Amino acid sequence: MEITDIEALYKRLIDAWNIADAREMSDLFSLDGVMIGYDGSLEVGRENMFAHLLPVFESHRTAKFVTKVKEVSFLNDDTALLRSIAGMIPPGKSKINPAVNTHHTLVVEFKAGKWQIRLFQNTPALFHGRPELVDQMTKELEEILNT
Repeated sequence: MEITDIEALYKRLIDAWNIADAREMSDLFSLDGVMIGYDGSLEVGRENMFAHLLPVFESHRTAKFVTKVKEVSFLNDDTALLRSIAGMIPPGKSKINPAVNTHHTLVVEFKAGKWQIRLFQNTPALFHGRPELVDQMTKELEEILNT
């Protein structure tokens, strides 16, 4: 059990989003996994996630995530928490859109011999009335793009 295993699972999730692969993305979840979207949409269960994501990916090009893991901690031998920040680059653009920065929370469990996502929550990082925090997060994510 390594922190790198958890980070690799998160990277696979983000990569699946970035290539618009609904099957790959949903298959990373446990059968009863939970996904809470940026807009508050809630999907429970791998197949419900797939049914939700497929038309999103088929209907338009989605923005690509740029992420930075901030923390990985083990809650017990079979459960871990990953926290990251994320920005999105709109299709056809090269810069992060600060208006949709987000915090990602991932709870993963070791089940059936592999790490699976139990919860993925995508929380807007709007920082109402504190634009300096939006700027700080955006700059931190832009550093990822420039490395």
